[in-house]
Amino acid sequence: MYAFCSWLDRNGGELSEPTRYDVQAYIKALETEDKSAATIDKIYACLSVYARFIQKPDIVENIKRTKPQNKRQTAPKSLEELEIKRIKREIEKSGSKRNIAIVYTLLESGVRVSELCALNRQDAVINERSGELIVRCGKGNKSRTIPLSREVRYHLTQYLATRNDAEASLFTSIRMKRLTSRAIQHLLTKFGTHPHALRHSFARRLVATGTDISAVAALCGHSDISMTMRYSKASHKELTESIDKAFT
Repeated sequence: MYAFCSWLDRNGGELSEPTRYDVQAYIKALETEDKSAATIDKIYACLSVYARFIQKPDIVENIKRTKPQNKRQTAPKSLEELEIKRIKREIEKSGSKRNIAIVYTLLESGVRVSELCALNRQDAVINERSGELIVRCGKGNKSRTIPLSREVRYHLTQYLATRNDAEASLFTSIRMKRLTSRAIQHLLTKFGTHPHALRHSFARRLVATGTDISAVAALCGHSDISMTMRYSKASHKELTESIDKAFT
């Protein structure tokens, strides 16, 4: 309410006597500032509570505002192929075998960052021509096994060859402590990305290459397949490219 009060002061209104015009103008101002629809919806909810408190519920009736998108109806934002190549190139140039293994594992196994941090060395089973990652602490306390790509097997093997300690954690800090989600998020920030983007890119790549949606759900650890179905929805860029391709 402090932000609304400050806005009223700057625009000649009063918190003790707000009008419907004030509420609508404030919502419009927030949209102009590029506040997200979800953020505006939360602010509107607070204003509604205040309106009832001062016994003026009419001031929030029929207020026009952008509705938050249903996340189940939109495709999660994934990385473009060129962006993925850039990240791989830059992380390899860093020379850190641990960081390289982390990025490739996130990109090509789709594990959540919390799941990655919970992995122990024994959970990465790597043979000469195959390998798998055993996620024992998945969302909802469910476990799953993810086959590993050749690149992930290679980089995990390279990284593990540098380890001569007795720590059980697969990925550790310089002090040989289990890495935290915050530490991995900080690492990826240096390369202009975040764990969710890598996970979304994994799922999107599977769908784009024709993988059955139930297999994608199993690999991603989705309990509700409708969450997985989001990845089959075309992005705005893909829709634009389809029109350009069809009508040029």
